Amino acid sequence: MSKQRNWKKWAQPIVVPAIVFVVVAAMLTIVSRQVRSLQDDVRHTQEVKDELAIIDTALIEGETAVRGFILSGDEEILKPYVAARTRIGISLSLLDKLIADNPAQVERLAVLKPLVAERLQQFQNAAASFNPDRKLPLTLGRGPETQAKTHDAVVAMVTEEDRLLAARRASVNRISAYLILGAYAALFIVLTAAIYALARARARRDELEAAQAALRATNDKLSAEIGEREKVEDQLRQVQKMEAIGQLTGGIAHDFNNMLAVVIGALNIMQRRMAKGDTNVGEFMKAAIDGAMRGGALTQRLLAFARKQVLEPRALDANKLVSGMSDLVRRTVGEIIQTEVILSGGLWRVYVDAHQLETVILNLVVNARDAMPDGGRLTIETANAHLDEGYVGRHMDIPPGQYLLLCVSDTGTGMPPEVRAKAFDPFFTTKSAGKGTGLGLSQVYGFVRQSGGHVKIYSEPGQGATVKIYLPRYHGEGDEPQLEKPVNANSPKGHAEELILVVEDEAAVRALTAEGLRDLGYSVLAAESGAEALKLLDQHPKIGLLFTDIVMPNMNGRQLSDEAKKRRPDLKVLFTTGYTRNAVVHNGTLDPGVRLLGKPFTLEQMAITVRDVLDGKRD
Repeated sequence: MSKQRNWKKWAQPIVVPAIVFVVVAAMLTIVSRQVRSLQDDVRHTQEVKDELAIIDTALIEGETAVRGFILSGDEEILKPYVAARTRIGISLSLLDKLIADNPAQVERLAVLKPLVAERLQQFQNAAASFNPDRKLPLTLGRGPETQAKTHDAVVAMVTEEDRLLAARRASVNRISAYLILGAYAALFIVLTAAIYALARARARRDELEAAQAALRATNDKLSAEIGEREKVEDQLRQVQKMEAIGQLTGGIAHDFNNMLAVVIGALNIMQRRMAKGDTNVGEFMKAAIDGAMRGGALTQRLLAFARKQVLEPRALDANKLVSGMSDLVRRTVGEIIQTEVILSGGLWRVYVDAHQLETVILNLVVNARDAMPDGGRLTIETANAHLDEGYVGRHMDIPPGQYLLLCVSDTGTGMPPEVRAKAFDPFFTTKSAGKGTGLGLSQVYGFVRQSGGHVKIYSEPGQGATVKIYLPRYHGEGDEPQLEKPVNANSPKGHAEELILVVEDEAAVRALTAEGLRDLGYSVLAAESGAEALKLLDQHPKIGLLFTDIVMPNMNGRQLSDEAKKRRPDLKVLFTTGYTRNAVVHNGTLDPGVRLLGKPFTLEQMAITVRDVLDGKRD
């Protein structure tokens, strides 16, 4: 009921003028039609009178021509008579059409026609009886009588047409008068409605002002409630953030403490044994190196999850990569798991870091293996895929388009929904203690997202799991990278004449790096800052390689490299860092032409990379 009253309140000031407008428009339409009808009647009457006048005039002209012919005998004088006969015939035909809708006029025309015909016959008889040797009377028999009757018939028809026209004009005048009165009445109604609407508008204005005041009070109250709610939400977000940081910190502390325990314990044992003169410490040295490398791998996995790892993408055929990993996959899963690789023909290429993609596949394979302790089937499949608007509408983190699909499926224990929801969280794992770090899937997620792709898990408890990775199709040109670099047991050696400048602000790292390069046979200079490095470059023109850390105070490694290249365009540069945001990395990808050796690195890795840079090799 309230809605109905509101509708009436707002509609009345609009409906009344609208109705009046429609009525006035209808009245104007009627007037317009009546005026057009009257105009048509006037034209019709005039046309009838014109044709009657033509008949009357033609009879007079015909009689005049015949009389002249009888008196003179000149046939040229008969020409108006002949023309009059033709005009009279045409006019009679037109009159038949013009008065067909008027029975009274039709009757009058029926009287007129034989009189006209008789009169014309009289003219014809008089002209035919012409004899130049005898004189005839100038009268044409019953001509005057017929002429009078003809004229009276014409006048009667003209009088009827005038009467009809006058009647029609009177009708139009009456209708016009009524319409004028209606227009004045409509104007009065409109003015009354306008006055009423103005009064209603003022009343509504007062109501609106009161409603606005109430709304402002409600808004003030709501704003205060929103402020309180935002404070509570900020506190909740802070609690959630602290929980996430606590989980992340706890996971890092647990794993790093284990690794540091191995490193410190092994070094302590080595120290004690070597103090006693026992040099049989190879096992403990290997354990220390292994623990340190595991720490470096943990850091890389955390960077991968945060999408901060440095990628070296290349154009890649995923079929070749998966094929090359087949033996490694089978060795990883063991004999009790049946492995099947399905490679799609005509597979689109992608632009990704090949080594990181290998790591992703191995992480998924290891997870699948652990989900099938009693055996099962592992399937790795590649295919082309198109993600349409419908799919991406449900996943806001990916645009529509063409993608390469890499699918890893198993027939293992599967995942319940609550596990799937947290599967990509760092340090989240359902494995028993010591069986996993909980970073495998988080690394997969970070790499795929950093590469512009999308990853989705499909799984039900007891029904196995399928991980689908979508990587954007690559349309450019490029060579396939060498996916596996052969590792030489004997590290590449340097030469004493090859001089390397090591720049590192951390003294211990600088000293160990320089000593390692010397052990490899190179000559080495060391600097702790960019300014010192530039001085050494000026003093030693034989320096062939600048091996610099990126993150340094005052002048970072990229700035140092740019300045050094200005002085020595042929100088080769190798960067190293534990983590960098954007000095040589943009959007997670190394800048073109940049070579980077990530920390921590082994002596063998340093030996291979330094040798490659000096020799001008890429991979």
